Amino acid sequence: MEHAAAQEKPIIQFNQITKKFGSTNAVQELTLSIERGAFFVLVGASGSGKTTTLKMINRLILPTTGSLVFNGENIANLPLNTYRHRIGYVLQNSALFPNMTVLENAAVTMDAQGIKTKLARPKIEQLLREVGLNPDKYAQRMPHELSGGEQQRVGIVRALAAEPEVILMDEPFSALDPISRKQLQELVLDLHKNRQTTIVFVTHDMDEAIRLGTRIGVMQDGHLLQVDSPQNIMQHPKNAQVAELFKTQQTKTVADMVALGFYHVNAQQSGPFVSEEAALSELAKALLNAPTQIVQINQQISISQTDYLRYMAQL
Repeated sequence: MEHAAAQEKPIIQFNQITKKFGSTNAVQELTLSIERGAFFVLVGASGSGKTTTLKMINRLILPTTGSLVFNGENIANLPLNTYRHRIGYVLQNSALFPNMTVLENAAVTMDAQGIKTKLARPKIEQLLREVGLNPDKYAQRMPHELSGGEQQRVGIVRALAAEPEVILMDEPFSALDPISRKQLQELVLDLHKNRQTTIVFVTHDMDEAIRLGTRIGVMQDGHLLQVDSPQNIMQHPKNAQVAELFKTQQTKTVADMVALGFYHVNAQQSGPFVSEEAALSELAKALLNAPTQIVQINQQISISQTDYLRYMAQL
């Protein structure tokens, strides 16, 4: 099964892409593969090139040199409207049309494919339920009657409605309050788990990248510094720049987890020992290698892989 997955062609392939704005290289010689079904997070500081990279996928920005292949086809050769119907897009602000109801906004992508709102309604109502919005309560509301988090949920429904092959998300939660942000992160993780749609997600928040991504691409000054799993980026940063970006994650210790109650009282002692002073990266490595996915902290308490994931999910 793993061998078959490894042989599958990536759904998105950047081939030596450079993007210049005037004399400035926003993205430089980018070569990157994104596998089908991945939750791929592009992370970096402002000006790193991550949003430019995202926008090249749906041709909002065209590369200066190089090529971008989508599902085996060079996107430069594809009809633009047809191609964009294959991609969902969620913006930082939901960009809902103020004069349209929630139902009408959510059905926009289906309407663009010739499916009228009346016919789209059953599907939209089901999607609204999936994102936690009761259609009986929300379908006829106007955008100004929604909170920021509710508007983003409608934006997610709109992106999902036409069943795209890929969903692009450009810092979709950065303007939300912390509670709404975590709720939306959980929602998107659940949607990805249930649907296995490829997601390309942009953020400047390293904690968000670690929490959401199955793969993470770290960008700085237009360069792709490292592509790896969240665990490997934390445990094995490729260079000092990557290590510095994820420094806040590295400085957290096992004691931080214990203080918040993410542990179990020992029923019986088993597994390797890790001290409370150890960095979370050391704990993660121990959990990956532990036969029972449990490590002992002291004679009284232990931490499981589930405890670790629950702790990371609330950061």
